Amino acid sequence: MPNIKSAVKRVKTNEKRRALNVSQKSALRTVVKTADIALAGTEVVTAQTAFQAASKKLDKAASKGLVHKNAAARKKSRLAKKLNALTAQA
Repeated sequence: MPNIKSAVKRVKTNEKRRALNVSQKSALRTVVKTADIALAGTEVVTAQTAFQAASKKLDKAASKGLVHKNAAARKKSRLAKKLNALTAQA
């Protein structure tokens, strides 16, 4: 543990941010996984709402630096590809 006051504060701040990031990243993974499952099904309306939720969450995570912007774009693109395939099928 550091002795310098600013270093102590930095450790506390980092721990708070880390806890917040872990929970947000977990929520992001959950939403993306839910969308992936919905897109694997046959319900188009459910898949579209799940895709919109995942897309919004990915954009927000990318803007806050939680995930890299290219990684978010890649995940959105893959989900969109599945959604397009599902809508073409229906």
